[in-house]
Amino acid sequence: MRLNPVLLQSPLTNFAQMIGAYLAEIWDFLIFIGQISGIMVVLIGAILWFTDMNAKRGKGLVASGSLLSIVIEYFVLFPPAFVLT
Repeated sequence: MRLNPVLLQSPLTNFAQMIGAYLAEIWDFLIFIGQISGIMVVLIGAILWFTDMNAKRGKGLVASGSLLSIVIEYFVLFPPAFVLT
């Protein structure tokens, strides 16, 4: 008795699609957390900078928060392949 390759491929294809869907959900959650983190870091840095509590650290936080937001937006514009499926 010979196995049909189409019958073997169907459960594997369904499994791969299920894993891809889970990865897409995780990716969306990570993008959300990254966006919120970028905003929070910039706000905390601006508070530190403009109140002169720690201006040097505040400038660094504003710069790193801006860089984080740019990187997150890059990944929003160009998502990995599993998000596109």
